Amino acid sequence: MDDNGADKGVEGVILLIGCGMRKYREYLLAGAAGTHPVWLFTGEEPDWQTPYLTGHTVVDVTDRDAVLAAARELAGRIPVRGVLSWDETLIVTTARVADELGLPGAGVDGVEGCRDKYRSRRLLTAAGLDQPGYAWVDTAEEALAAAERIGYPVVVKPRGMGASIGVVLAADAGEVVEAFRTADEASRIGAVSYRGGALVEEYLEGPEISIDAAVVDGAYHPMFVARKQVGLFPYFEEIGHHVAADDPLRADPALLAMLRAAHRAIGYGFGVTHTEVKLTARGPVIVEINGRLGGDLIPRLGQLATGIDPARAAVRAALGQRPDFTDTEHRTVGIRFGYPPEDCVVRSVTLPATAEGLLAAEAMADPGTELRLPPNGYLARHSYVIVTGADPALTTARLDTAAALVTLDHEPLHMPVPA
Repeated sequence: MDDNGADKGVEGVILLIGCGMRKYREYLLAGAAGTHPVWLFTGEEPDWQTPYLTGHTVVDVTDRDAVLAAARELAGRIPVRGVLSWDETLIVTTARVADELGLPGAGVDGVEGCRDKYRSRRLLTAAGLDQPGYAWVDTAEEALAAAERIGYPVVVKPRGMGASIGVVLAADAGEVVEAFRTADEASRIGAVSYRGGALVEEYLEGPEISIDAAVVDGAYHPMFVARKQVGLFPYFEEIGHHVAADDPLRADPALLAMLRAAHRAIGYGFGVTHTEVKLTARGPVIVEINGRLGGDLIPRLGQLATGIDPARAAVRAALGQRPDFTDTEHRTVGIRFGYPPEDCVVRSVTLPATAEGLLAAEAMADPGTELRLPPNGYLARHSYVIVTGADPALTTARLDTAAALVTLDHEPLHMPVPA
């Protein structure tokens, strides 16, 4: 363990555990640092993060005991005022650090109610919230029996992964067997606690949204709603999103009542959450609750659309304080991710310099990067574009135009034929 940083006075620091990729998370680190001094726990020496940091500790962030020991050592000489993480794999560790240091946090039970999707289903069902039919299975045979009970099509997914990794739609028995294999294998690259087996769930018809919110002493405060675009079926890759400041769902009584009840059911104390919801014919139904800010730059879209700073909100919640939820912007903003037509090696990505409403265009894959589409790989993105428009329809049209201006030069990647 290596430690670097000047001791702080009474103001203290907010402890950030893990950081993530620059293209996805730099805006959050900048926002957090602009709110309170940040001390980073990281697995390697900081690089681009350095200008935003008061100090850092190099520690294996995947080793919970090492992180707890480092947190105790840091708190012994510097006032640690709060702790947070926006990394799905580190939120349980973050909750344990908060408990260890007596800081505001989601609570271990609360964050496990997010991280463990089977536990979440049981808690929400017990609270009387509408849920899809579901079953936990350990084998392909059990998956088949569950699918027969629930009715086709079904969704098969790992217990504790994120970013739709290993999530597959299965329309018949043959597809269930293959979907179970995909979900089971995907689970084995994640946390040990959630490895093996899969959830089989009723497929919910309807558009999907996500809601990023701050929770302060159990009180739920929504910030913004994102409308999701999913593709690459039967897999559930999230290929785009848009956020509108005037989205009526931000104040929808039925939706907010359900979200508040769900957070009470899992016992979430202090922090931020990203909840995914299907808008079905029988009403809104929760797909999952995540104990962190959303990925895919959704919080950035929310910030551009509403002016609410998600990183500032996350820090305030971690300090046990109610964030400011006042809109200072009023527009619609969308993102579209570029995927290759096949598994490939990237030669180059060419981006548009200008396009109507274009706010940002970024390459996400360097030359030589191998991109593999599901089920061979996930998040095989070569680029993204962000645009703004007067309303969702215009924003979608502008996304179509900007995305069409991205050019991927690639070489097909021929996968080995199984023996």
